[in-house]
Amino acid sequence: MSQALKSLTEQLYLEPLDNDVFLGRSIDLLGSGRIFGGQVVGQSIMAASRTVSDQAREAHSLHAYFLRPGDTNEPIRFEVERIRDGGSFSARRVVAIQHERPIFFMSASFQAQEPGYEHQVTMPANLPAPEDLHNEMDLAQLVADKLPGSLRHRLQQEQAIDIRPVLPMNILKPGIYPARSHMWFKANGTLPDNPLIHKSMLAYTSDFYLLFASLLPHQQSPFSQSLQAASIDHAIWFHRPVNMNDWLLYDIESPNAGNARGFSRANVFDRQGRLVASTAQEGLIRVRQES
Repeated sequence: MSQALKSLTEQLYLEPLDNDVFLGRSIDLLGSGRIFGGQVVGQSIMAASRTVSDQAREAHSLHAYFLRPGDTNEPIRFEVERIRDGGSFSARRVVAIQHERPIFFMSASFQAQEPGYEHQVTMPANLPAPEDLHNEMDLAQLVADKLPGSLRHRLQQEQAIDIRPVLPMNILKPGIYPARSHMWFKANGTLPDNPLIHKSMLAYTSDFYLLFASLLPHQQSPFSQSLQAASIDHAIWFHRPVNMNDWLLYDIESPNAGNARGFSRANVFDRQGRLVASTAQEGLIRVRQES
């Protein structure tokens, strides 16, 4: 297990404080100075799941809003509300708090596995295998001498998740492309055989690149100085068991942008073509006004 993955795994496992209250900590793994939104999503799934007494019930969906930027120097208090435990489903609400103010809230639903009808969309065909692609650190090395110092340091840090874009974006000279992207990802190391940590890790990863698809038609990079970008809300539906120790394909599209917001949705497939999860997100993509 890489040191970055070890640190992220430790962050996702929360410290219990009181009944249905947990404490989470942050390490600035991305070098951004702010808490990465996916971290709070993953920690919130962990907090909510630990209040569901029926161990057969696992998270199958979540809907969340990002309210304020997170402070990497301040612990996060996760307060869980047990909305309902019914005959088939459990519902939870989680509020993440820093400096006595909510920075994030999430609703989640839990269900045990049961038989039923099944169908799914087909995984995109004829994409290169992850072994034939460069990961983000390799790609950063190719243009390292042309990147600003802070961005170069951020992109060259060891990452907990190995992400390999199928068609990498030229962050120095973004073009105009269809609002669709694909990337393979997996844990940068081996995670323990615990379904909850795999779901939490997938939730963490799902916040990467999702909103960025809405920038592809507009000659913008996520690192453009003229752009103010931030996640507003986030949703995940878990369809089948998740294995972050093997490659997963993130198939992302952005069907709409408008009113300084971009909307993106995605499917997550395993290497066998099974649809394991779906995601959706809307975020701020505001052009900064020159002073």
